[in-house]
Amino acid sequence: MDILGYSSYGWLPSALYLALLLILSLRPKEGLESSLSTALIQGAIFGILVVHGIQLHDSVFTSEGFVFGFAQDLSLIAWVGLAFYWFQSWFLPISSLRWMALVFALICSLLPCIFPGTLLSPKAVSDPWFKGHFVVATVSVGLLSLAAMHAMLMSIQDRALHRRLAIVPNSRAAHWLEDLPPLMTMESLLFNLLYVGFALLSLTVFSGLLFSQTLFGKPLVFDHKTIFALVSWFLFAGLLIARWRVGLRGRTAIRWVLSAYTALLLAYVGSRFVVEVILQRT
Repeated sequence: MDILGYSSYGWLPSALYLALLLILSLRPKEGLESSLSTALIQGAIFGILVVHGIQLHDSVFTSEGFVFGFAQDLSLIAWVGLAFYWFQSWFLPISSLRWMALVFALICSLLPCIFPGTLLSPKAVSDPWFKGHFVVATVSVGLLSLAAMHAMLMSIQDRALHRRLAIVPNSRAAHWLEDLPPLMTMESLLFNLLYVGFALLSLTVFSGLLFSQTLFGKPLVFDHKTIFALVSWFLFAGLLIARWRVGLRGRTAIRWVLSAYTALLLAYVGSRFVVEVILQRT
C-alpha cells in the first residue's frame, strides 16, 4: 500500500496480532500461566507493539504532511490501549483483558489498509502545539478504550455471576471467568483507569477549545466533533462526581462508562468516518 508515496507494510501488525492470538488459542484451557510463559507472551506483545508503532508513525507523520483518517485514528487508539494494558499487566491482575485488547488491535490495525487516509495539514508535522495536542488526545482515548473494555468485561462477569449468561461448564470461557479478580477489585481497577483517562481527556478537550486557532488554523466551531467531545467529557465528569459523592458502582457505573465512551468515539472517529466513507470527502 502506498500513502502519498510512502510504501507501508500495513498488513504486518495485523498478521502478527493474528499469529499471537492463534498461539494463545492453542494453549491449555486451565491452569495458571508460568512466569516463563507470561514473560514470553509479554515479550511477544511488546515486539508487535514496536512494529505497529513504527508503521503508524511513519505512515501518519510523513515528509509531505500529516496523513490521517478515521482508520488511522482507530489504529492509534488500539495501539495506545494495548500499550497501557502491557504496562499495567506487570503490576495489576488484568490478564483477562489480553484477548479483548489483542482482538481490538488486530481489527483496528487492518483498517488503514482499506482506508488510507488523507493529507490534512502539510504544517502539522513541524507544529509542536498540534503534535502535543494530537499525542495527548490519542493517549486519553486509548486509555479510555481500555477502560471501556474493562467495563464490558465487568458486565460479562456480573451477568455470569447472576446466572444470566449461559456458560458451558469446564469450557475455556468458564475457566476464563473463574480467573477474573473479584468484581470489587475489577471496579477499583476500572476507576483508576478512568481517573487518569479523564484528566488527559480534560487537557485534550479544553486545549482544543482554547487554542483552536493555534492548533488547527481556524477559530472554534461548534460542530459535531466538538459537541460529542463535550458530551463525553460531561458524562465522564458526572460519573466520577457520582462515584465520589454517592459511591456509584455496579451496572449503573458500567452503563455510564460505555455511554460516555460511545460519545467519545463519535467525536474522534465517527465524524471522520462520515466524511471519508459516507460523504466521500477528503
